[in-house]
Amino acid sequence: MGVAVSDQQEFDLIVIGAGSGGVRLARMSAQRGAKVAVVESRYLGGTCVNVGCVPKKLFVYGAHVHEDLEDAAGYGWQVPLGDVRFDWPKLVANKNAEIERLNGIYGRLLENAGVTIIQGTATLRDANTVVVGDHTYKAKHITVATGSWPVVPDVPGKECILTSNEMFYLPQLPKHAVVWGGGYIAVEFAGILAGLGVETTLLYRGDLFLRGFDGDIRRFTEQEMRKKGINLRFGVTIESVEAENAHYRVHLNNGETLETGLVMAATGRRALVDGLGLTDLGVQLSGSGHVVVDKHFQTAVPSITALGDVIGTPQLTPVALAQAMVLSRRLFGDGQGEMDYSAIPTAVFCQPNIGTVGLTEEEAREAGHRLRIYRSEFRPMKHTLSGRDERCLMKLVVDDQTDRVLGAHMVGPDAGEITQGLAVAIKAGATKAQFDATLGIHPTSAEEFVTMREPVAS
Repeated sequence: MGVAVSDQQEFDLIVIGAGSGGVRLARMSAQRGAKVAVVESRYLGGTCVNVGCVPKKLFVYGAHVHEDLEDAAGYGWQVPLGDVRFDWPKLVANKNAEIERLNGIYGRLLENAGVTIIQGTATLRDANTVVVGDHTYKAKHITVATGSWPVVPDVPGKECILTSNEMFYLPQLPKHAVVWGGGYIAVEFAGILAGLGVETTLLYRGDLFLRGFDGDIRRFTEQEMRKKGINLRFGVTIESVEAENAHYRVHLNNGETLETGLVMAATGRRALVDGLGLTDLGVQLSGSGHVVVDKHFQTAVPSITALGDVIGTPQLTPVALAQAMVLSRRLFGDGQGEMDYSAIPTAVFCQPNIGTVGLTEEEAREAGHRLRIYRSEFRPMKHTLSGRDERCLMKLVVDDQTDRVLGAHMVGPDAGEITQGLAVAIKAGATKAQFDATLGIHPTSAEEFVTMREPVAS
């Protein structure tokens, strides 16, 4: 696959890491005429394709099927739920097959671009030399795109705790699970497990999960997740875990003990720089362990750049892709371009989904904006017949002086799909008057974003 390594020992660019950002940088640079190699020790596509976004959303789809079957009765379909059986190994196997297909696509993309693929673990001998096994390679430019890795807190019994990596390959589902954490990964996996019939408890040390999201979104999501039967426990954390036969005993900081069949930690990720030898060459790491770069992705060593999760910017695949486009242009194009981190849209695939873009109400107030807040809560049309007690929330944060829409936030079905379209408007600087002048598509949930007329707060 790719250009034969023996044919080419010197490169214009060596990319360490074949995740989303690394593959995009390698491809775009090769298409600009550069001689490029990419080094990967695990799998093509990185976290997103293999143990992140893609398999996670496939699991979310799978977890939601049971509700769809229940909802069918309201539409005249008689589904014998008592005879419905779920096959977890089948879902995992089908997911694996899809990931293998995507791995192949990534390989062909690199191969067709003329990129050399080097399998193995890289070490930097000097600012222009990469060692992989018994082979040494030279490059004018080296880019570190090694991503991040889950972190399990150092508590007694941490060897009993799984991370999101292992969750994608569980041999079987437990009857009960404990998810530890309050970020989007914890919230998503709690929803997946509960949707697949696992009695699920989510533990978070703070007073409310999803820190950094809009306050209304966080509170509304809490309400909806509780309706799904997920046991949300805030203000507590795990002190230790001990194995007992096929189960685990989880000791909490408030003195309580939980019995469970699985413990998963979604308590953060660290930059994956182990063994590269970066600091020996003068590359600086931040206090959090991320590679320090300037706005052009340049480290303190002129020949070494870095991008993606490893530099501590928002850990989102589209961010890494955009960074790769900018860096390729700077290295092998016209030398221009900078990354714009404003109004980055994102989604949390909990159930129901969260979609958000732009400033939260809290961020906008802290920045000194005088605001008008528009908010609508309603029952999605589907559930008028299904009878399901699930609601939707939509919110606009508007600057009162300029009428510009600073942020749009949603909890509800297809929130990510809807928010992607809103992101274009907010990036373009749309005003509330322009939202009001836009005709809605009826009947949809999305039309609510252009029909909210009366502010609920200022």
